[in-house]
Amino acid sequence: MDTFALLERLLLALAIGLLIGVERGWQERDGKEGSRAAGVRTFALIGLLGGVCALLGKLLDNGLLGISLLAFAASLAVFEWREANASNSSSATGMIAGLVAFVLGAYAVLGDMVVAGASGIAATIILAERRVLHTFVEHLKWRELRAGLLLLVMTFVLLPLLPNHPIDPWQALNPRQLWLMMVIIAALSYVGYICVRIAGERAGLLYAAAAGGLVSSTTVTWTYARLAKVHPQSSMALAAGVTSSWAISLLRMSAIAIAIAPGLAPSLGATLGTPALVLAGVTLFLYRRSGTLTEASPLVLTDPFELSEVFKFGLLLTVVTLISKLSGTGTSQLGLIPLAAVSGLVDVDPITLSASRMAGGSILIPFAATVIVVAGGANLLCKSVIAAVVGSRAFAFYLVASAVGAAGSAVAVWTLLK
Repeated sequence: MDTFALLERLLLALAIGLLIGVERGWQERDGKEGSRAAGVRTFALIGLLGGVCALLGKLLDNGLLGISLLAFAASLAVFEWREANASNSSSATGMIAGLVAFVLGAYAVLGDMVVAGASGIAATIILAERRVLHTFVEHLKWRELRAGLLLLVMTFVLLPLLPNHPIDPWQALNPRQLWLMMVIIAALSYVGYICVRIAGERAGLLYAAAAGGLVSSTTVTWTYARLAKVHPQSSMALAAGVTSSWAISLLRMSAIAIAIAPGLAPSLGATLGTPALVLAGVTLFLYRRSGTLTEASPLVLTDPFELSEVFKFGLLLTVVTLISKLSGTGTSQLGLIPLAAVSGLVDVDPITLSASRMAGGSILIPFAATVIVVAGGANLLCKSVIAAVVGSRAFAFYLVASAVGAAGSAVAVWTLLK
């Protein structure tokens, strides 16, 4: 490691300690001088100390860093104990913050600088948002905690255990991918629940749906359709969220294709961009119109998500995925259109990626654009059916009408370009 790189790492260790120290100093800014065990300067030196100890341990003895950490922890514990006695406090935050500054300072020298810097920022944010976090815990309900724990188990315990390869004779069903979609719909429901509690019904539903559209607008449609069935008075606000996710999904789909094959931009950008603008306009209209309705009958959510609904969606996705695989057996150019129509019912990303990679090579660019547009149309049809079957009548009307308008605008643009 040259001198410049070494100085850069030590400066990062100093910066991490300084950042944590500024936050600690701000939290205790009303205290008297000398009443704190560690302030801004001390935390900055702690970060630098961790970096220097890591460097010395690397040069002299690997065990030196561990001994230095123990010695520092013991010294800091004495001062924190004296401060706790003087202030009649039992908080261990200052002690932990000091250890975090030392360890991250050491990691800045020995490990990945980006990870060290990001960890320092994350630690500072957690320390700074003490009041917000405490308020959140105070208002946290048991069903919300239970749902959050269940979501964590689904994501970090069960998901890694599932095989990441097809297990059926038709090579269609990948357990990990299917479970991941179920995790996404549960997470979307949870995020929507939190957004509604924080930002209110209209804004909260719109924020959650727009974020969900970046991942899967189909899961947004399913989740909001189920809510519309239970809360029909909120159908317009829910429909506004869904149309926003549809618009974002079309833009995301177009961006992926054009990034891979820039030659698709003239035709695909206009064909998918126009219905996205139509859906954005519908979203704005429904959002504004829903304002007067929600005041009279607000949406009241009782659970972040229902596990039974998550499994229903997983079962539906499994069936459609299997049908898509069995139906889309053709790999020739002529077979791409029906394959796009069938696979688009489940997910537009695989066929979009495949067609974009082949554009200008094994298939012509105009034909690749046609394949992608067909997949997008099939996906819009699938989401319209979900809205009609699962949601309330009003919800189905808003979304089917929106889908017809978006599809009509896409066909008109596509015809003009031809």
